[in-house]
This record gives sequence, C-alpha cells and structure tokens, in this order.
Amino acid sequence: MAFEIIASTFKQKEIERSQLRRTVTMGSIAGGTALFFDFVGLTVNFMDRWIIEGVLTLAHTTMVGILVGCGALIAIRSPRLSAAGKVVQGAIVGVISAVMVSALIGLLAGFHVRDMFVALSPKLFSFLTFDFESNSAVLAVVDPNRAPMGVLLQFVLGAFLGGLGAVIVLLPGFLRRAFVTALCSAVLVGLFAELIQLTLQYDLTVSFREYFFTWEGMRLQGGLTVFGLVFAGTLFWSLRGDAIMKSHGEAHHMIQRGVRYSGWAIALALFLLFPMAAGSFFGQVMMLIGLYILMGMGLNIEVGLAGLLDMGFVAFFASGAYTVALFTADNEYLLLIPGIGRPLIWWEAVPIALVVTLVMGLLFGIPVLRVRGDYLAVATLGLGEIIRLVVLSDMASPLLGGSQGLLHIPRPMVPAPWTETGLFELNDPIWLFYLTLVSSIVAGYFAWALENSRLGRAWMAVREDEDVGQALGINLINVKLLAYGLGAVFAGLAGAIFAVMLTSIFPHSFQLLISINILALIIVGGIGSLGGVVVGSAMLIGTPELLREFGEYRFLAYGAVLVIMMRMKPIGLWPSAARKRELQTLEEAEAVLQARTAQAGQRASAPAE
Repeated sequence: MAFEIIASTFKQKEIERSQLRRTVTMGSIAGGTALFFDFVGLTVNFMDRWIIEGVLTLAHTTMVGILVGCGALIAIRSPRLSAAGKVVQGAIVGVISAVMVSALIGLLAGFHVRDMFVALSPKLFSFLTFDFESNSAVLAVVDPNRAPMGVLLQFVLGAFLGGLGAVIVLLPGFLRRAFVTALCSAVLVGLFAELIQLTLQYDLTVSFREYFFTWEGMRLQGGLTVFGLVFAGTLFWSLRGDAIMKSHGEAHHMIQRGVRYSGWAIALALFLLFPMAAGSFFGQVMMLIGLYILMGMGLNIEVGLAGLLDMGFVAFFASGAYTVALFTADNEYLLLIPGIGRPLIWWEAVPIALVVTLVMGLLFGIPVLRVRGDYLAVATLGLGEIIRLVVLSDMASPLLGGSQGLLHIPRPMVPAPWTETGLFELNDPIWLFYLTLVSSIVAGYFAWALENSRLGRAWMAVREDEDVGQALGINLINVKLLAYGLGAVFAGLAGAIFAVMLTSIFPHSFQLLISINILALIIVGGIGSLGGVVVGSAMLIGTPELLREFGEYRFLAYGAVLVIMMRMKPIGLWPSAARKRELQTLEEAEAVLQARTAQAGQRASAPAE
C-alpha cells in the first residue's frame, strides 16, 4: 500500500513538472515569435497596414493572434486540467510572453540600439508601450517615461489574451467553430481589401465597395457585417444543417449528392469566370500558378514516381522557352525550317519545343544513370548550372543571344471570324491563363495515364528499390531515361507558354530558385500526387504573389508555411493514396509497439507474488 502511495505521488509530481514545462515552452514560443517580428522589422512594417481603418492594424492583429493562438494551444495540450486550470495556464502563457516583450521595452528605454538593430526604432517603442497618440508619427526619440505603463499593459493584455485563447477552446464546438470562422473571415477580407477592390471596379458594385472598404483598408461597419454574416451562417448550419438534410428522409443521400455536385459546378464556374471579372493582375497570378503546375507534374514524374531527385529541372523549362523563341521571334537569331521560309506561329513551334525538351531530358539522364540519392541531386544541379552558363557564354551568343536574350516573341493567335483579320491574339494575361489552364488539363490527363500505366508501376518499383526492380526484369536504363524525358516535356510546355507571356526571354530568368520552388511545392502538396501538385502550387506560388505588397517579408510567410506543413502534414496537404496507406501502416505498427512496450513495463513493475 505504501509503495502505491509513493508511486502515485511521484507520478503526480511528474505530471505537474511536464505541465509546467509545457506551459513555459508555449509562453517562450509566443514571446520569441513576437520578438522575432520586432527585430526583423515586421511589426513596424505592419503598423502602417490597416485591417480595419482607424481601428485595427496588421501589427495589432499579429500580436493578438500570437497570444490567443498560444493560449488556445496550451489549453488543447492540457487535457488533464479543469476548465479553470486551462484558463489559468493560458494566462500564464501570456504573462511569460509579456516578460520577454517587457525586456525589449526596457532595452529600448535604456539603450540606443538602433545602430545595430535598425528595426528597433522609437516607432516600435511607441507601439509596444501603447502610445497611440504618437503611434502613427515617425518619432525621433524614445520616451523612457512610457516604459512602466507599457510594461504593465503588456502583462495585463498578455494574461487576458492568453486566457481568452483558452476560453475559446472551452466553448461548445458549434459556437467555437462559428466564432473562429467569422473572425478569420473578417481578418482575411481586411488583409486582402485592396485586391478585392480590384475586382469591384464596376458601376454596379460601387455602393457595395464603398460600404465595405476604403483604399486604406476595410471600414468598421464592413468588418462587423462580414463577421456577423459568417458567424450567423456558420452557426445556423452547425445547429440545423444535419437536421435539415435528414428531414428529407429517403431523399437525404440524393440531396447530399446533388448539393455536392452543385457546389463543385458552381466552384468550377466561378473559377473560370473569376479572371475575367478580377482583371489582369489575378489573371497573371493564376497563369503563374498554372505554369508551376505544369512543371510540377513533370518533376513529379521524376521525383514522385521514379524517385530521381532532379535539381536541374529548370534547364528543361529554359529549353522549351528558347525553342519557341528561336522558331517564332522575327529577329537575327530566327531559325527557318527549309521549305517554309517564314517564322513559325506558336502552335507550330510548340511540338518542336516538346521534341527538343524530350531529347534534352534523355541526354540529361545519361550521365547520371548510375548515380543515386544525394549524389544524384548534386549531379543534376551541376548539369543544370552547366546549361545555364553555356547559354550565357560568348560561344553560344551568336545562336542564343547570350545575356541580351531573345526579343520580339509573338503571342499565340486563334481563329476569330468576328475580327477583320480573322485572328485573335492572346495578348492579355487573362487569355494566356485560359491557354495555360487547357494545357494543364491535357498534361494532367497524360500524367494520370502514365502514373496508372505499366511504365508508371515500373517507375514506382524503381523508386522503392532499384535492385529489386531490376531483379524483377525492369530495364533501369529505359525506365530512368523515360522518366527524365517525359518529365522534361511538361517543363518544355510550360517554357513555351512562359516565352509568349513575357514576349522576351533572358538567361537570368531561369535560376536555380525555380527548381527549388518546384521541388518545394511537390513536397508541400504531396510527393507522387497530382492533386498535391495543384495545391502546392496554389499555396507556395499564389500566396507570395498575393502578398507582394509586403515586399520581401512575404517570403517569411512562404517559409512559415513550409515549416508548419512539415510539422503538421509530413506527407503533404493532398497525399497520394499509396502514401496514405504507408502512413496508416506505420501508425498501426507504432501503436502495436507502444502497447507491447507498455505491457512489458507493467509486467516488470508488478510486485512478485
């Protein structure tokens, strides 16, 4: 009996220590994140960006989001605590964060550190000490008298927001879902207010735009309206949605299927019409996403299916672009096909570009046939850089233009009987987006067919184990070369569209960063998954473009997405079915191992009879 009491006491103390460690860690994360934003200049930059004009800036939103989010996380990760205990732990997280921010306030009040840290300016000090009267001015000096009040307010606000995060977690599920969804919707509308207004430049939408927005941000009445509508809609559907669907009895499943298909049809129609309504900027962004989808499909064949890590993939992208430019641009570098005697149109040059990139892929794969793993990545990186330097060299300059590039690339033309010439030029990013969309659909079908073919199964076998695949009769040389060649074709098609998008190409447009971005979007979306390529492109290519107003800081969001995704979704946002099965099998094996370990520990700790 005494042994059980002592063991229970030690176990309770261990639980308390782990809880304290967890709380301190979460508070340190909150404070460290806030300090990081302060030191790199994000807080100062965000102070000038209104979410709700005159009420809430992006800097305030970020600070509140960090504290509320960390308070909610500690409540979620403390299932043993009571409701009051979770709120207290959330408040402690806020206090720990306030301690770290208060140390920065003291540093700014007592020392002149701006020579070393440019972002630690008097303007930041006024924000941290809640000096709202001077917050919008460009201050020259720090007022040390504001420090005590600022520290006090940091502690009060930190404890309140951390506890608020825990309270939100404790709300009933339907209420929490409605509140969080509505709040996030209002913040997102305010964040993208300028972009939304670009889509509302019509006479019919003037009143709507002026009610919700100014050119500085969203109006308070607009924010409250968005919050109220989303909150009411989400709450109603959470409470009554299932009942409404089930009340139809036997027609329930048919209604569900109809709603689902109708939703997909409406989403597809909105997607197709959105670029025309939104304007050229959104058309340009969506076209860029489409180009990376095309390249992602090609690299997915090499990396996702065949397991061949290719860091020189941008060379195929450049090959397609240069081929189209050489056969269509009416300049001194024009290549004429015997018997034609004129520049080719885009539709005639694309098949040649695809053949050229196919040959390039085959030649690219020959030197690295026997290289595996990390060495393959280094080797392909070297080959890609060699091709780029050859294009830049004086030797190839008479043929490829060197650093001067190739200019005057004509845009594609399509038949148009309603025009005087009978042709319509795709001279707007919107029309080029539709061209990219059609190309992506066609390429996606071929990528899907290849994945489910005998060749696709051979690729996957080689990816898992080359030696076993060869023992089963797979010709490694043919399979690898086809992976390089067919993957290159997709990149060549993207390069052909890229050339007419810019109407001029330069060697500096094809940097290593493009290969890295393509590989990153495949990993984020899910290696070996076509749907993952689309999702990864939208996340990693579209998001930085939409956040271009924040300059280089937008890449912080890019990096944060990568880190968070690797932590929460290690197999990707849209993993392939094979990856899902592998993960499920691994989780089941780990669960069995943990259960057996626990049983062995119980038998070892049981007193001998």
